[in-house]
Order: sequence, then C-alpha cells, then structure tokens
Amino acid sequence: MRLAFALLLACVALTAQAQAWPAKPVRLVVAYPPGGGIDVMGRQIAEKLTGMWGQPVVVENKPGANTIVATEAVAKSPADGYTVLLTTDATFSIDPHLYAKLPFDTQRDFIPVTMLVLLQQLLVANPSLPANTLDELIALAKVKPGTINYASYGSGSQPHLSGEMLKYKAGIDLVHVPYKGISLAVPAVMAGEVQLTFAGIATSMPQLKAGRIKALAIGGPKRSPLLPQVPTFAELGYPEVETHAWFGLFLPAGSPGEVVSRIYQDTRKIIEEPDFRQKQLIDKGYDVVGSSPEEFAAYIRKDSESRARAVRISGAKAE
Repeated sequence: MRLAFALLLACVALTAQAQAWPAKPVRLVVAYPPGGGIDVMGRQIAEKLTGMWGQPVVVENKPGANTIVATEAVAKSPADGYTVLLTTDATFSIDPHLYAKLPFDTQRDFIPVTMLVLLQQLLVANPSLPANTLDELIALAKVKPGTINYASYGSGSQPHLSGEMLKYKAGIDLVHVPYKGISLAVPAVMAGEVQLTFAGIATSMPQLKAGRIKALAIGGPKRSPLLPQVPTFAELGYPEVETHAWFGLFLPAGSPGEVVSRIYQDTRKIIEEPDFRQKQLIDKGYDVVGSSPEEFAAYIRKDSESRARAVRISGAKAE
C-alpha cells in the first residue's frame, strides 16, 4: 500500500514538473556558425518559441568537427528538456559512416523531435563550361576524363557524396576539390577555379539570376517551383544521386516524453504559420516537413542506410 502511494506521488510530481516546463531559459544549440541558413532559421524559431513559452530560448552556436562539437555537448547535457540540438543530416546520416569512432551514439543518446525542413541542392556550373545540361556534362566528361573539377566543403560532405555518386552511376571521371567551408564552393565556381559544385537554392539564386553560374540539375522527386526549368536527377535517369539535406531538432535520450511532444507541437505550429512558411521557408527553397518524432526516427534510419552506401562508394573517411 505504501509503495503504491509512493509511486502515485512520484507520478503526480513528474506530471506537475512536465506541466511547469519550461520554468527557466532553454538552450538551442546550433551545430553551425552564425549567419548560415540553419542559424537564421534557428534564431527565427527561437524568437517565436520565446513568445510562446514565456521563457528565453537562447541560441548557442557550437560549430566544429563536422557538427561533432555541438552534438557531443548536447549528448552530455541533462535530459531535462532545457538543451535542444539543431543540426543537419550530416550528424545522424553521414558522420556515423564517416568516422571510425564518435564520442556519442546517434541512436542511443538522442531522441529525434522533428525534421523542420528538407532542402535539395542544385548541380551548378561556371557559365564557360561547354555543357548546358546534365547529358552534355556527362558526354563532355567522357570525352575529356579527369579535366572537369567539382568543389565540395570537405571529404564526406554532401557535395562530395553527390559528386562521387554521379561519377559512379554515369561512369565518368570528375576531380574532387575540397574547400574549407560551404561558403567557398560557389564563389570558386563563379571565379572559374572549379567548374562545378552542389549548392542550395537560397545560396545559388542570386548568382543564377546574375548569370554568374548556371544550373544543370536538382535533387529530389520533383522540380522546385522556384526553378521549374531545372530538371531533377531522377527524371534524367539518375535517381541514386541524392543531394538533399535536412534540418532537425533533437533532445538528449531520457528527456520527458511530454517535453518532446511540446517542442514538436510548438515548432510545427511555427513552421506552419502561413506567412512564416511562405516567406522564411518556401521562398528560400526549403520543403516544409514538420514530421512527428516517430516519423523522423523512421526517416533517419532509412536516410542513414542510403548515405552509408554513398560513403562506401566515395571512399570518404574522416579521423
């Protein structure tokens, strides 16, 4: 009888604690530097959550080691709902296959909360490249093997995996040129240092409009409404060339289920607000998702399997 009463009191205490959340500021740890697309989105969402929760949601940028710095910090944080990770597919779909050892277990140490958005990258080229379509690029590469370069932002990065998969499926020889950051790849193409790279719509659009680069193809199952003239790799016969990335929220394993649900529901409300959805997401080339924790976890499992194959084909390794 006493045990049952004690358990009842514990359940009541836990329920009250969950209802009181958040009772103090919440940290949103962004695995990338300030100023990029994921950081901007994180700050916009944090501002709106602050208004909804009545507690500050403080953005903390922890870039480094291909998102490992931020991810490790969150993995070691208390599982109380007050530390949230905002990161990309690099952390959960690519890094586990790229690194021999990580200071955390992506499956054991985290709870997926929601995928905010999915974004597809474009294959863009310097205007001087004598190829205006993917077929023309492949034909040119076969005639002149090893003479066409493509930029990435490091071994195992999304552009590297996409470029190597294109090489593998098309039977061509492109030369990989890794740069030190995502912000350097498109300027390198514009300057003619390399002929190709893979880049997001938001990054590419101003340069496309100015004629400084041209788009040959885009990833995903359908064309972008922002660039309806650009065909997908799938419709061109290369569905295996995946260029997507995603932004998602995670909590340390063991975080209260009520808090997981609250963060999911409230962030989904934000990204589904008509004005925010259109101006901050769709107009910038993002596909709005807002998946449930269960849907997100299932997606990550499938995505990780696909990226494992791409990493094997690329031969990419990290230390």
